[in-house]
Amino acid sequence: MRIDDRAGEHDDGGAPVTGRYDDLSALFLNCSLKRTPEMSHTQLLMDVARSIMEANGLATTTIRVVDHDVALGVYPDMTDHGWVRDDWPAIQRQVMAADILVIGTPIWLGEKSSVCTRVVERLYGFSGELNDRGQYAYYGRTGGCIVTGNEDGIKHCAMNILYSLQHLGYVIPPQADAGWIGEAGPGPSYGDKSDNGPVGFDNGFTQRNTTFMAWNLMHMARMLTDAGGIPAHGNQRTAWDAGERFDHPTPNYR
Repeated sequence: MRIDDRAGEHDDGGAPVTGRYDDLSALFLNCSLKRTPEMSHTQLLMDVARSIMEANGLATTTIRVVDHDVALGVYPDMTDHGWVRDDWPAIQRQVMAADILVIGTPIWLGEKSSVCTRVVERLYGFSGELNDRGQYAYYGRTGGCIVTGNEDGIKHCAMNILYSLQHLGYVIPPQADAGWIGEAGPGPSYGDKSDNGPVGFDNGFTQRNTTFMAWNLMHMARMLTDAGGIPAHGNQRTAWDAGERFDHPTPNYR
């Protein structure tokens, strides 16, 4: 367990407060369909979470995926499978270097964007790799998501994204999603100009959920880092392949 300058303090719930986050990093993958420099509503809300993390010392990076030539497929490098160019391997290296991954997506027809689907597929393509303890590669990392739009669908999209991340090996803390959709039907999106200022910026529900999400991701990443990741016993692919069964009962075929 790392010791920091706030060790011994407790929060209002009696749990120890861990004050150091400056050794952690977060990667935000914006799955907007709009290329830079076009304004992204999803980016505006992701930046709220980023600012909270940066205020506590985390190093953050944002990638707008549509700015890059990411090939279709479910392998780590699609140039090995007939594609002339694939920018995903460079993005994958940043994914693996980050303690926290936040996927942001707009809602289209009630679903996450096509870019977001491609990101999940490419993340999946690396999920069979192992870490140096014989676990799947994403073990010990924390995941969350941001969703924006002007129709219903935040929870539906978050359910899909967060399930996908945990299936790949990410740890999902409580309240790991946040979003803004405004009123049902065509209308302004998050951050659009109005007579009362940027749309959605004053929404208390979105402010609260985005703040809780950012802090829960930081807390979980802190705990995982201090614990050295997920304990390896019971989930090592290398040991399973070598015949270890981790107390699984021997099948009785009689």
